[in-house]
Amino acid sequence: MSDFVANYIKKYQNVPCSCGKCHTTPIHDVVIGKGVLRQLPEIIGRYSAKKVFLLADINTYAAAGKKVCGILEEAGIAYTKYIYQEKDLEPDERTVGSGVMHFDHSCEIVVAVGSGVINDTAKIISQIAGRPYIIVATAPSMDGYASDSSSMAMDGLKISLPSGAANVIVGDIDIIKEAPLPMLKAGLGDMLAKYISICEWKIAHLLIGEYYCETVASLVQTALKTCVDNAEGLLKRDEQAVQAVFEGLVISGIAMNYAKISRPASGMEHYISHVWDMRGLSMGTPVESHGVQCAIGTLYTARLYEMLREVIPDREKALRYVEGFEVEKWYQELRTFMGSGADAMIALDKKEQKYDKAKHAARLERILQNWETIQSIISGLPSAARIEAILNQIACPKSETEFGLSHDILPMTVKAAKDIRDKYVVARLLWDLGLLDEFAEKL
Repeated sequence: MSDFVANYIKKYQNVPCSCGKCHTTPIHDVVIGKGVLRQLPEIIGRYSAKKVFLLADINTYAAAGKKVCGILEEAGIAYTKYIYQEKDLEPDERTVGSGVMHFDHSCEIVVAVGSGVINDTAKIISQIAGRPYIIVATAPSMDGYASDSSSMAMDGLKISLPSGAANVIVGDIDIIKEAPLPMLKAGLGDMLAKYISICEWKIAHLLIGEYYCETVASLVQTALKTCVDNAEGLLKRDEQAVQAVFEGLVISGIAMNYAKISRPASGMEHYISHVWDMRGLSMGTPVESHGVQCAIGTLYTARLYEMLREVIPDREKALRYVEGFEVEKWYQELRTFMGSGADAMIALDKKEQKYDKAKHAARLERILQNWETIQSIISGLPSAARIEAILNQIACPKSETEFGLSHDILPMTVKAAKDIRDKYVVARLLWDLGLLDEFAEKL
């Protein structure tokens, strides 16, 4: 097991925490290092599995899948493989359905070779089939390796689908460091999102009583610092930098397991990315990788918080704003902007009723009473200039215009982001303060 990751698992696994929970993860082992792929037969042997179901796509099969097959053959381990032929595989019903339909029920264990979509799909297949699951990572591109949910598009809406987690994560640095540079950038971009997620988790705990764990938050912050400290070496494929990012992403997934929610790893920045993804699905607009979009979202969200630090809340202004807010008019704007995905967002809002005036008034009072503490939490964020400097270090895009979107969509992106999930993020705080439209336009 990776010493860095193992230390955290051993320290916190099944140990009563000050937050009141006893943290657990279904992960049995995390094997990270140079040449560790050769350990795969031994790992499979721990589960007494005689036959493997191997899942990959044409890209990940070329990167490591063919090598995995050779290792299995050398060890005399039988396998059935299913290789998606699409170059750009979408995380949707078609992909999951195809994987499930091709699953060989004589196989006793699932081994996936890949990263985001392959991992998320394999988690669902292993859960449905009731088989243990090993992920062989091919890129340090996202934090889902250790999470117990799958980021999927269902009915046009980006959701986190409960799916269980991998039992073993294999990260061979010799393979991972050769991932395409955009995927290396995406991994650090997904880690930078943790600046925002932890800040917003604290604010949600303060304002709406959401569960929060300082131990889990600190776990993520430590991993984030290691990633940022090594960021300069990423474009050079420096092994220490690549391993730092990969381990940070795994730690983030474990943190989500421990907390049983996605709060430790995602916030407003992820919702900005989800808005662009959903528009891409519905309208065919350009999209970038999840991690790069999250990096851009992190930069924009940091700017929103910097603007918020200059604010003195105005109760009357907030109440007037909400009084004049026309919910049905907003729903129509959302349908126009988001396309088919808007219906699921609207249904979620009607269930949650966040636009209810009485609920808003109660939240507003808590905001006003706790404004000094909110400002203290926000002050813990790095400046937008600091985040921009990190993105410059890895030549990462800093605007949606760099991958083909118009900057004109940014105000609606920010406003729509508050409706993606039932999570309290900065867009909701700004709406509660009557500042959302103003800040979205300024951004």
